[in-house]
Amino acid sequence: MKLEEYLEKTAEDVDLELDRLFGAAPGELSKASAHLLIAGGKRLRPAVTILAADLVNKGCSREIFPAALALEVTHTFTLVHDDIMDDDSNRRGVPTVHCKWDTPTAILAGDVLYAEAFELITRSIADNLAKVLSVEILARTCVEICQGQHEDMSFEKRNDVLDYEYIDMVGKKTGKLYAAAAAIGGTLAGGNVKQTQALHDWGYFSGIAFQIQDDLIDLITPSEKSGKDQASDLSEGKQTLVAIKAREAGVDLSKFRKQNLSSEEIKEAIDMLEKAGIIDEVRKTAEDYVNRAKEMLSIFPDCDEKRLLTEITDYFITRGF
Repeated sequence: MKLEEYLEKTAEDVDLELDRLFGAAPGELSKASAHLLIAGGKRLRPAVTILAADLVNKGCSREIFPAALALEVTHTFTLVHDDIMDDDSNRRGVPTVHCKWDTPTAILAGDVLYAEAFELITRSIADNLAKVLSVEILARTCVEICQGQHEDMSFEKRNDVLDYEYIDMVGKKTGKLYAAAAAIGGTLAGGNVKQTQALHDWGYFSGIAFQIQDDLIDLITPSEKSGKDQASDLSEGKQTLVAIKAREAGVDLSKFRKQNLSSEEIKEAIDMLEKAGIIDEVRKTAEDYVNRAKEMLSIFPDCDEKRLLTEITDYFITRGF
């Protein structure tokens, strides 16, 4: 099966089950919690969990499917809270939760999703110790995601952030959730320490590449295609790798740090960065992490699951354009 077909089929399965579990729950808080969760998405993290499980123990993915859902629920919890902190108005082509309801409701909606994720892991059919270890992995990951988000916000008050600091931050904020998705899938499938560590590291390096690409998408891809406000990172002065490399190259982006950038201003910023070679340099960094991720899978024999995980890594730096 081709990667696109596999991801579409997995997304359909995930969408159906998420809609069944959350789509018709009564009450405004339940509706707010489900709002972004059932708004669609690529469902990449559940796909990673399923593939990792089948890579370790082919055919067991249906038994651990609730854990795959848990990764999507966790991801959505972070999006709800991120949108509040960034004051973004659109996500996945719909209004963000705090805009459709209000900020207190959005905070509670994110908290509900956070709690639901752990319950979903316990519903997996797997060894009890494996479930405990998986809960531990997800709990530690949530701590690191929060640390990464705080670092991301603190960087906005600095003009001296270095590239290694950025990589550490996105490793926590994005890489660790992909690492958890792969490691939890492997753990619940009965993987040994070497296998689960390799899957964890694959997810971590892939996630870093994913976030670098996400920052490029934020800058370059129009809102109608991405479903998010274009160039929001630029207007907010976020210390993305693009901004860091631009500063190091002497490219001044300060005049773009304002709300409601026009399409002409966004185009001007992109042209400046392209002429300075910044965008190509950032893409090259993402490619380097993709190659490191692929190396982690070398311990596994060749099979469809390994091929699809490898293709997902490549997809992480080609999507969005």
